[in-house]
Parts: sequence; C-alpha cells; structure tokens
Amino acid sequence: MALHFGRNICGDLEVSGQREWLVTNGIGGYASGTVAGVLTRHYHGLLVAALKPPLMRTLLVTKLDEAVHYGEHQFELQTDRWVGGAVTGHGYTQTERFHLEGTVPVWTYAFGDALLEKRIWMEQGANTTYVDYKLRRASEPLTLSLKALVNCRPHHDSTEGGRWQMQVESVEQGVQVRAFDQATPFYLLAKNGTVELAHTWCRGYSLEIEHARGIHPFDDHLHAATFAITLAPEESYTLVLSTEEEPCLEGQMALKARYAYEEDLLQRWQGAHHLSEKSTPQWLDHLVLAADQFVVQRPLPGEDHGKTVIAGYPWFGDWGRDTMISLPGLAIATGRPEIARPILRTFARYVDQGMLPNLFPEVGEEPHYNTIDATLWYFEAIRAYFAATQDEALLRELFPVLEEIIAWHQKGTRYNIHMDEDGLIWGGDPSVQLTWMDAKVDDWVVTPRIGKPVEINALWYNALVSMAEFSRHLGQSADRYTDLAERVRSGFQRFWHEEKGYCYDVIDSPNPQEEDMLRPNQIFAVALPQFEGVEPLLSPEQQRSVVDHVARALVTSHGLRSLSPDHPEYIGQYTGGRYQRDGAYHQGTVWGWLIGPFVQAHLKVYRNPATAQSFLEPMADHLYSGAVGSLSEVFDGDAPFSPRGCFAQAWTVAEVLRTWLLTLQTT
Repeated sequence: MALHFGRNICGDLEVSGQREWLVTNGIGGYASGTVAGVLTRHYHGLLVAALKPPLMRTLLVTKLDEAVHYGEHQFELQTDRWVGGAVTGHGYTQTERFHLEGTVPVWTYAFGDALLEKRIWMEQGANTTYVDYKLRRASEPLTLSLKALVNCRPHHDSTEGGRWQMQVESVEQGVQVRAFDQATPFYLLAKNGTVELAHTWCRGYSLEIEHARGIHPFDDHLHAATFAITLAPEESYTLVLSTEEEPCLEGQMALKARYAYEEDLLQRWQGAHHLSEKSTPQWLDHLVLAADQFVVQRPLPGEDHGKTVIAGYPWFGDWGRDTMISLPGLAIATGRPEIARPILRTFARYVDQGMLPNLFPEVGEEPHYNTIDATLWYFEAIRAYFAATQDEALLRELFPVLEEIIAWHQKGTRYNIHMDEDGLIWGGDPSVQLTWMDAKVDDWVVTPRIGKPVEINALWYNALVSMAEFSRHLGQSADRYTDLAERVRSGFQRFWHEEKGYCYDVIDSPNPQEEDMLRPNQIFAVALPQFEGVEPLLSPEQQRSVVDHVARALVTSHGLRSLSPDHPEYIGQYTGGRYQRDGAYHQGTVWGWLIGPFVQAHLKVYRNPATAQSFLEPMADHLYSGAVGSLSEVFDGDAPFSPRGCFAQAWTVAEVLRTWLLTLQTT
C-alpha cells in the first residue's frame, strides 16, 4: 500500500520541494513539510500545536537540521532556501527513498554503505510529535547531530527574530522552551544522547510558495539546542517534541500505537462494506487514513466527546458547509457513523433563525451566520446518517430543530433568505457571499449569485422530501412537506434553459449576466438522492442533458471547473496575490469535491459503474503530488491541472470515498 518515490523524485529539488507530507493528532494540531525538507510555507513545522483544540494552532518546533558523521565524512541532511535565492545543505541529494507507511512519512538517507531511516508521526489526542531515526545498515557506528529550530507564532504568521529572547532551559532528558512569560512551554526530549543549549536566530528563510501566493515570504527561527547520539546498526533514536511535560519517550512503543490505530481504521472501512470480497484498489486505503486526519475533537460544555471537521490543511478551521458536505464520506463511508452523531448534535445547538453557522465559533466568540447552503446540507447529512444507522433517537431529537429551520426559510431570515411565491428560495446581499462560491476580497464579492441559485433550490427540495420521510419514520403526517416539495418541483422548471439544454445557474437575479453561465452547480439537481415514489426535479432527458453538458465542458482529471472555459470571464490559472487568486477561485478553477456529485449524477443517468469509476481513478495519481497520500482543495482550470489551495481538503477526500462506494452499490 505504500506510496513511494526514488531518487528520480527525491533528488530533484524542484520536484521534491513541491511534494508535501502531513501528519495530524486528532485535536487540530499537525506537522507538515516537503519531501526535500526545504521550508516553502509558513505552515511547515514539526510541531504545530492546537493550543485551544481544535484551533489556536501555533508553530512551536519548525525543523531539525540533521548532520551525519560517518567514517571520515560529514553529510548534511537539511535543505534551506534563503533570502536572495541561495540554497544550502542540499540534503535532498542524500535521500534514496521516500515513502508512506500509512500516514507516517519515511525518509531513507544513503551515504556510502550506510542507510539511515527517519519517521515522523504524532500521538493521537496530544500535541506531541515523534521524530525517529534508525540506522538500518552500516559497517561502523554513525554519529547523528540534530540542530533544533523553534518558534512560537500563529501558523499563519511569520517571525522577525533578532532581539526576541526566549527562555531555553535544561530539564531532565532534554530542553524546555518558553517563548515569553505567558506562553505555553514546550519540550524537546530524548531518552539518550547528549544535548547542548543554544540561543541563535537563523534569519532569512525564503518561502517559495508564500512568495507565489503574494504573502510575506520570509521567516526567522531560533536555534534552541543541539542533540547528538552515536548509533550502531539497527539502533534507534527518538526525539520527542511536545507541549506535555512528561510525554512517552518510548519511540518504538509510540510508533506501534500509531500503526495499530491506523490498522483499526482500515479494518473498520473494510468490514463495514465487506470489501475483502470485492476488488477495491489499495489507493482507497490511503484516502480512508486521510479522512481521519480531518476529524478532530472539539470540547464543548456538557459534551465529553465533542467532534468537528477541519475543512482543510494547513490553514482552514472547522466550517459548517464543509462539515455537512464532508460528513457522509468521512464518517459513514469509512464505517464510523458514530463520528457523525456528536457533530450533528453539536451543530444543532448553534442553529439560529433557521441557519447553521458557516464559521464555527471559538470559545467565547459569536458564530458567523453567512451561508445559505450549510443549513440545507445539514438535512442531507442527517438523511445519510439515518439511512446508515436507523438512529431514531437522534432523528427524534433533531426533528424540532429541522422543523424550525423550514419555518424560518418560509417566513424569511438573515440576508433576505426566504421562500418566494413559486416555492423557491431567494437570498442575497451585495456585501455578503452566501453560497459555496464564496470568494470575497475586501469589499469585492467575486460571485455574488444574488437571487435563486440552482443548487440552493435543489437542496431545498431535498430538505423538504427528507422531512417528509423523517415525518413518516416518526409517525407524523408528511402532508405539509410533500405539498411544499411539489410546489418547489413545479417552480424548479423555471431553471431550465431550453435553448442551451442545461439549467440557469441563478434566476431572478439583479445581475442577469450571472444567470446562464455554464457552472457545475446544476449537477446537484441530478445528483441528490432519489426517494422512492418521489418525482425528480428534472425529467430523464433533462438530467442526461445536464450531465452531458457538464461532462464536456467542466470535467477534468481532478474535479469540475467552476466555469466553462468558453465563457469570457473564465480564468484558467489559480495563481498570484489575493486579488488574482480569489478572482479565479470560482471563475474556472477546478474543485476536487465536485467530482463526487458528478459521478453520482452520471451513475443515475447512465447506470454504468465502470465508467463512473473512471472519472475517479485519476485521483489515485494525485496521491503522489500535493500532500502525498491526500487530495487537494483546488486545481488550475487549464491542463495539467496543477494542485493549488489547501494541500489536503476534507470534502475532496470525502466525496471520492463516498462516490466510489456508490459505484460498487450500483447495478
């Protein structure tokens, strides 16, 4: 199952510097970097701790500059790029192999007849990172020196060192670092070897990706200590980086626990769907493990096991829309529906005026209610959960909240979101981005989509039909919901553009130029679940026409374009500063998660699982780029569809898993 690269990738700085790795701890903390070892983002580090789980993510330990003394020679294993473009260290030239063991990245360094392996992982539930070295092969002992570079800043920011004096102190088996008096202390610890304190700022790291994104591209880090050990063949050395004062220092024991945790995830996935009896490709196992990286704990008053979903690494937190779209794939498809239950209950607490929060609140902060679709995706997440579990107790608990949501949408709520006379939902505000196409730069809302967006009304219909089903399960009358759903179905025909053979993207809009753009949003009118005995929104001929138009203009190897390349406003490259990137975000940029609803719609229309799977298969190749073993947020609209945005995105992973399973269930 291991994804691996040899020297052809590892030995090329331009290529291996673009391949990234990610490990997580289940509470929002993470570690990430490049295969080459060169820093290219503010977010790269060995310990990015979630100090207020799952957020307040803070870079504490950046990197280890490794040097090896073997025989009469010294080899540097780090690689650094500096202000002005100079590259030093060139450790990538010593890397013979890189591979993943589950989610654990493994480097194999070669010098002469010696092979040294390095592994990095985190402890589940703790801000603790392990960096383990094992001398696999050598004809004499080898001396390893590790120069530890630390920081203490929000992971979005950069640092100017200079006069900043951190408190670096010796403790038993290592070093304690306290960046300033009120800062959380953190520890660098090892069971054996030597440690020498230091306090030297290394200034002027140049971050290539941040430069390309138009963000301040320089950073400084503090050399806090140097650890050293002499290893004989088959001996190991583990350096532990933690906010815990007494973490487990037994590296091999901690590694076995990590492997056991991931093996259990795979067994749950395989057992839930009887996959041992089917031929499923092994690359899906990587996605199951990647899916777990987004599910994190979120402590809540009165909740011992509160959970939420990180939308994407490295910079996103937990968002209502992303959570509800991702939940069926992350929880139900992976065989862990119990994950969904506390998340669905948690969000019910925050429903206000019939709306779910878009941005989940920090402790003591107010939620942000600026989404028209997250609330409607909530119905679909509950429907999928109930279909998998038949958990009537939770359905009964949440049903009054769902009734309240429907009522608020009928009478009207924030941002003029309301049901119009034709039964359709209208909403919008010139200053607020409400749909998933939510790019905004300062006061510029790039795709306002004010009016009646097509996917919002497909989701509205789905919510009403789901409520009718829920009512029947709970022994209540479904008439009010079936009657309203029929009214919506009739009104939805206004979206059909007879001349072009597909749906308007928005109707009744003050911006008529938005209306007939060929966008992917109409695919939801085909893809959303078909209920037995319930008429679909579109006729079979209309459904096929939508799928065909989307397939020919919007489908790429890694998702759907957000706008047809034939449109004059199409932008094929997601690059540049904020204005350039956000201006392209939904104007042609490819979104990975949209391959899911497209595959679902294609299955419904053509009933051909093999063809449907063929649209997902290129994602197996993408596992080797971006964040190795995961799937990216977005891609350029133009070939070769280079990955952009977050290097690991929850809804992309979730939708590929969910819809692959649908292809197995379709006959």
